[in-house]
Amino acid sequence: MSSTYSTYLVGGAVRDQLLGHPFSDYDWVVVGATPEAMLEAGFRPVGQDFPVFLHPKTGEEYALARTERKSGQGYGGFTFHTSPDVTLEQDLIRRDLTINAMAMDADCKLIDPYGGQRDLAARLLRHVSPAFVEDPMRVLRVARYAARYHRMGFKVAPETMQLMRELAESGELQALTAERSWKEISRALMEPNPEIFIRVLRDCGALAELLPEVDRLFGVPQPKVHHPEVDTGEHLLLVLQAAARMQLTLAARWACLLHDLGKGLTDPVHWPKHHGHETKGLAAVKAANQRCKAPRECQELALLTCEYHTHCHRALELKPGTLLKLFKAFDIYRRPERFEQFLGACEADAHGRTGLENEPYPQAAYLRAAAAAARSVSVESLLAQGLEGADLGKGLEREREKAIAGFKAEYIVS
Repeated sequence: MSSTYSTYLVGGAVRDQLLGHPFSDYDWVVVGATPEAMLEAGFRPVGQDFPVFLHPKTGEEYALARTERKSGQGYGGFTFHTSPDVTLEQDLIRRDLTINAMAMDADCKLIDPYGGQRDLAARLLRHVSPAFVEDPMRVLRVARYAARYHRMGFKVAPETMQLMRELAESGELQALTAERSWKEISRALMEPNPEIFIRVLRDCGALAELLPEVDRLFGVPQPKVHHPEVDTGEHLLLVLQAAARMQLTLAARWACLLHDLGKGLTDPVHWPKHHGHETKGLAAVKAANQRCKAPRECQELALLTCEYHTHCHRALELKPGTLLKLFKAFDIYRRPERFEQFLGACEADAHGRTGLENEPYPQAAYLRAAAAAARSVSVESLLAQGLEGADLGKGLEREREKAIAGFKAEYIVS
């Protein structure tokens, strides 16, 4: 491109470079260019709402400097303006946080008009301008950054938290599409401290808008003998912390988030007990799944974990027939990986209790071995006996239950 155009590295790449945090995405802003000039230089257009181009060699995104104006509700309710006259400072001020509103020129000189470097040093997530409240998606994004950088000591600035509360109260969060919300939620759950994401959303009132079933758990007591932390919401945060520590999959972390929703539906007269919370919570899990449009794998595992997590905790007490039903519910014969994710979620649940974070969880190994015993039954031997159709199915169930019973007897003796 002509030397009259200036290209700057912006956003996360600058922030993480200064923090010494690993990053892989490079975003660029081009000042003084037109779409025609970008096309002439071989860039490929990809932006629908505003001009974004892919570099012909690196594939990295280059966006023309732009300004934006609120013109409707939600994340997409903006009108964008691009022109060669738009300055770098005008482009940066429309961004969410000061630490994301820095740029580097071709000589690696830092351009920081809004105090991003100062807030990096102070470990503060602070909004760039009052226009922060125009985009409700920023509530989720700031909470996600809090989850990502918690270990480095970052906190949400009080004045930014106040704007997030205003957004939560405005009803604007309801204008977010399920797809955009899920993208942020799923990314946040995979951060090093996903519990901080939930904590920040709750502190600003957004959790009640986005996941009311989860928000309802806070303040609900559990028996102290099993849950020293008592509060079900606090237990949930500890479970998410354990899930991250164990490096569980997204589906398992989503299951961890929703596994105890039935406790939020217990009549207070029965507190701190929650009899039947496993089946009582299924409707709430379905509601959260559908509202967020979670992927099918996440939906299925969340429902199964809600219904059967106490089976896992009591695994050593279960009869062979009950274990067989559990294995059938998970379809361990065709979906072994799903059962493994379930065991991970249940172990995180057990470790998500104050003072019990490092207690052994033999139930997981026990159920793996019992499942292996059930899988070891050969269909061929039953076919050789002449069994077919419904008789074959019944025979298979019978032999699998026998195999589980044999394993259980050996386990007790050993």
